[in-house]
Amino acid sequence: MPPESSAIYLSLSAASEMLGVHSTTLRRWADAGSVPVYITPGGHRRFARADIEALAARRPIPGQAIGTTWARKALATTRTELALGNTRLYWVNELPDDDRATWRRTGYKLMGVVLRYINSPDEDENLLAEARMIGADYAHYALATGLSLTAALEAALYFRDSLVEAAMDMPEESHIRPDASARLLRRISRVANEVHLVVAAHYQTMMNANNQRLIDS
Repeated sequence: MPPESSAIYLSLSAASEMLGVHSTTLRRWADAGSVPVYITPGGHRRFARADIEALAARRPIPGQAIGTTWARKALATTRTELALGNTRLYWVNELPDDDRATWRRTGYKLMGVVLRYINSPDEDENLLAEARMIGADYAHYALATGLSLTAALEAALYFRDSLVEAAMDMPEESHIRPDASARLLRRISRVANEVHLVVAAHYQTMMNANNQRLIDS
């Protein structure tokens, strides 16, 4: 029996998943004495849940888990604020249901691109190109629903602010190293800059084309 029969014990795989590390990493830590471990009569490692939770609270979250943690936080915050109307995008809730759904889908698509870009080890030009296409979609939807360029840019800026604020809150909550936090913010800004520039350029191009058609007619 484990030393404390009332404690909750986790398998190696369950404890590794809670920490966000590979099972071989946790096995190495346990064998080195860095993590308390109980060995069953059958030779299996078991970890007290309380020990793993304490370790998870102390250590920086690893690699790709940073992006996933950030995305969950940003998405939850944005959903809550939009649902409660606690944003400067008051006009979103005044749109027809289909249009609101389109804006949401576009926002989720962009968040997916940002998440993949954050987790990419390189400057992935394909993902930046995908972000620019989404920026063009933002401009198209804005013009189609009668929104001004200012409103279109406001939506893009709100999205950017939500992502940045979620990233800035993470170091304290998730113990992210300063270098990882700085990289996260740089990556968010890189994608957001591409989107903003395309929103403005594409909206203006479509406006000019519409005006020209009116003149020609």
